[in-house]
Amino acid sequence: MNYRTLGKTGLNISEIGYGAWGIGKSSWIGASDDESLQALNRSIELGLNFIDTALAYGDGHSERLVGQAVKAHSQPIYVATKIPPKNGKWPAPSGISPDDAFPAEHIIACTERSLSNLGLETIDVQQLHVWSDEWVGRGSWLEAVQQLKEQGKIRNFGVSINDHQASNAIKLIETGVVDTVQVIYNIFDQSPEDGLLQACEKHNVGVIVRVALDEGGLTGRITPDSTFDANDFRGSYFRGDRKREVYDRVQAIASDLGIAVHEMAETALRYVLSSPAVSTVIPGMRTVSNVERNMRVGDGQGLSQEKLSKLKGHRWDRNFYQG
Repeated sequence: MNYRTLGKTGLNISEIGYGAWGIGKSSWIGASDDESLQALNRSIELGLNFIDTALAYGDGHSERLVGQAVKAHSQPIYVATKIPPKNGKWPAPSGISPDDAFPAEHIIACTERSLSNLGLETIDVQQLHVWSDEWVGRGSWLEAVQQLKEQGKIRNFGVSINDHQASNAIKLIETGVVDTVQVIYNIFDQSPEDGLLQACEKHNVGVIVRVALDEGGLTGRITPDSTFDANDFRGSYFRGDRKREVYDRVQAIASDLGIAVHEMAETALRYVLSSPAVSTVIPGMRTVSNVERNMRVGDGQGLSQEKLSKLKGHRWDRNFYQG
């Protein structure tokens, strides 16, 4: 496993991290808790040392499983979690006060809950689960963050940038108060390359990449005939003609690069890791087989310049979470 520095945090973390949304049982159907723990433990055995979870993932269920896995290993495992907005608005809408979403007392209370769920004394990276650059210099959120750092309850502070709004954190980055950002970045959504990644490099802010596989779209396993359980959010994400659109675009990528469709997941992860600004990518891995497949990519090897150049032409700006 290759490791990278998570910006100014100084943490040396695995290129492949663990995205723990899927094991929270809130929006996915599939892995049992036993399977999830097996996957978590196997990833750690293979060198993974960074896990990203959230209080909102199954109302703490994901955090509790992560805590179990961390306790089962003696080596350092770095844990990032996230505070849900008090107003329940996902993503953060414009024009609201930051204290509607993240008043100081809410940040502190949620951090205490997460510490209890995880069974930890300190959270390595505490993040706000949504963000708006309109909040810079306003509200009580920063006061709470500074208090938690001083108390040793969190080591570092980050934000999870709203879906497909990569530029909506650049102002925050420029203030110097944030240590990490988490952002959607993949072959389709290349918008972080328009300014966010450059700002992060300039200000030494760690970059955690989510949705590198486009919720499964860039694995090559979504076809026009794919079906999803009624409780699986992907049924909505890939509704209507979207499965056909994704399928056709993935076929075009594979043809353009001269690769087999089953190589798409590896290619998608390597595309993200080809950026020196990226610290880690956190695919969801609910099974041991997914873990073993993805962990092989964390070998420090990027894509060739020829392939990267071709992939730039497959940018696809859209938002399947809305509309």
